[in-house]
Amino acid sequence: MKTYNAPADVENKWVVIDAEGAVVGRLASYIAKRLRGKHRADFTPHIDTGDHVVVINADKVVFTGNKLRDKVYYRHTGHPGGIKSTTPEKILNGRFPERALELAVKRMMPRESSLARKQLSKLRVYAGAEHPHTAQEPEAVDFAAMNSKNTKLV
Repeated sequence: MKTYNAPADVENKWVVIDAEGAVVGRLASYIAKRLRGKHRADFTPHIDTGDHVVVINADKVVFTGNKLRDKVYYRHTGHPGGIKSTTPEKILNGRFPERALELAVKRMMPRESSLARKQLSKLRVYAGAEHPHTAQEPEAVDFAAMNSKNTKLV
């Protein structure tokens, strides 16, 4: 039995997703799957077969339950006692609201891998409805219509 290897010159599509009203975890797992290329029949773990993903309206994503207040993101500055924490509510109301979705997608990618960093660089997240990638003619994906649980009625 032979192992299949995808060709190195894989054609990557461009996809645009409207995140307005979308649940963060469900959207992040869908985006991570598209970035890795797991939706393709010729998926190969060590070759970048993923798509370029453009997300618009990232400031309008929603968290289910009490996660907006109770979920805590930790990071460390590298100095003794330098642990910092923040909540999704602070991030979404702050200067860069798209970072909440970026963090969720980043944490669903494989850890400490140069391939994962390369795949994550194909993610572009914008807080507003406009994006500068119209020249690439991205295909619109209706994430909300895929499953009724993908959006939360506010």
